[in-house]
Amino acid sequence: MSQNEYAVIEAAEVAHWAAHTEEADVVIVGLGCAGVCAAIEAREAGADVLVFERASGGGGVTGMAAGHLYLGGGTRVQKAVGVDDTVEDMFTYLMMNTPEPDEEKIRRYCDESVSHFDWLVEMGVPFNDTMYKGKHVLQMTDECLIWSGNEEVHPFREKAKPAPRGHKVAQVGELGGAKMMECLTAKAESLGIRIVYDAHVHNLVREEGKIVGVSYRVYGEEKGSVRARKAVILAAGQFTQNEDLLEEYLPELLDEAYMRQFTPNDDGAGHQLGRAAGGVLKHMDGALVTAAFYPPESHIKGILVNQEGKRYVSEDSYHSRSSMFTTKQSDRRGWLILDEKTYAVEPQHYGAYPLVDAFETVEEIEKALEMPTGSLQKTVSSYNEHAAKGEDPEFHKGKKWLTPLDQAPFAALDASVGQATYMAFTLGGLDVTIEGEVIAKGGGTISGLYAIGGCASNIAQDGTGYSSGTCIGESTFFGRRAGRHSASS
Repeated sequence: MSQNEYAVIEAAEVAHWAAHTEEADVVIVGLGCAGVCAAIEAREAGADVLVFERASGGGGVTGMAAGHLYLGGGTRVQKAVGVDDTVEDMFTYLMMNTPEPDEEKIRRYCDESVSHFDWLVEMGVPFNDTMYKGKHVLQMTDECLIWSGNEEVHPFREKAKPAPRGHKVAQVGELGGAKMMECLTAKAESLGIRIVYDAHVHNLVREEGKIVGVSYRVYGEEKGSVRARKAVILAAGQFTQNEDLLEEYLPELLDEAYMRQFTPNDDGAGHQLGRAAGGVLKHMDGALVTAAFYPPESHIKGILVNQEGKRYVSEDSYHSRSSMFTTKQSDRRGWLILDEKTYAVEPQHYGAYPLVDAFETVEEIEKALEMPTGSLQKTVSSYNEHAAKGEDPEFHKGKKWLTPLDQAPFAALDASVGQATYMAFTLGGLDVTIEGEVIAKGGGTISGLYAIGGCASNIAQDGTGYSSGTCIGESTFFGRRAGRHSASS
């Protein structure tokens, strides 16, 4: 679909208004985790709610996710497994990791993180009081708490006491997101929220400057326009699937070397409708880009080097952070160097780094990868000297990951874009207030229009500061706020 097919029309131009029974106080576009949370809160605030979902069932990208939420400050699970966490440490950490932090949003998110977790439990979403203590991109158990970001990484660990905050829905493997959506959708239905599936919203309707409804199709057939007596909430997901928008804002992801994660409906419908209404798009060049070299954990004890034979990031970083740094090296090339004691064979996973070869000396690696003579040897020698003393003055890698790489044979794994398996999805969206109101180009807000989830810009802005669970965490949290606020407007 071309971008200009999403538009705003004036109420006077509406050819057909749907029956009065199809009106609602709040109309929500999209039934992912943000949309369903907004629907529940709006309904519990007394509003009549109607949701249009483009697919034949709800879920969106959340339905494809493992189901992590970034929450902390002393949740039930953290306390049960003996993790000491404070709101202030969580706040400091997120402020440091967000490129353009909105202090009010992050403060509220952290202050209310525990109550938000409790609300999800009240809605029927299950979490076990357990912790996965290994270092993994995705634990395949139903354990809950994980280290899901850069909490233990320099310089964050010096400013905020590290604590694991990734809370996974109680579901074995990768189906936690689907389980959460199943629970929340059942709650929405029990409250009498009306949901229309296979409904493609393509217009917003405006009257005297206020957004007062939407127009939609079902299987290509126009169904007319539906009035929203109070507000329209855009919750239509990412723009990862839209190649025109990627060309405009994030052309690198059009490279076939990146495996984009999206549903068939992640075409930026909410972004385009909001922009057509006068909204502002922010952080549209931001994306989560990742190719993880762990598991196994021992690979974190290796070093990542570029074509010049030099290290460029602390290897204990969150996998998207280290991956983003790789993409910024010359020719987007990088290698993970390991020795006999740190190399381990692990089944293929999302970010699998192919093995280049095994070598008897570091000098052989240097020659095979066409690095400047002596460059990698100098890097490894310096790293080993300091690692033997539990130090890393260059990148400050955590002590538990420091060990000299001195036992032949050595291995080189290819971290380069186009060789390792890179996965990506977009993070940019409409600029919104803390309540989800869409901010207008000229200042102020667009009356009657809200945006949440993947089509709004809040906390998750780029991959270097991302922590697993941030998207679902903020989408559900700010979705709830938008639902409550729209119902009272």
